[in-house]
Amino acid sequence: MANTPSAKKATRKIETRTAVNTARRSRVRTFLRKVEEAIAAGNKDEAAAALRTAESELQRAAGKGVFHKNMASRKVSRLARRVKTIGA
Repeated sequence: MANTPSAKKATRKIETRTAVNTARRSRVRTFLRKVEEAIAAGNKDEAAAALRTAESELQRAAGKGVFHKNMASRKVSRLARRVKTIGA
């Protein structure tokens, strides 16, 4: 258990930061799921629209440090490639 006032404050900050990051991660996963569902349904227009919003959310989360920037870029790249192949 934390003894010093600064350690107690650090613990409080970590708890709030963890809650914020968990919410961000969950939000990004929701957007990614929408893209996956549109791809599975074979709806190219819906998938492309979902990809645009998911890309923006992923890059925001990467900018905030929730995800690594390379991981976000890799996911966007792979999703874009899959959306492009729909109906081809």
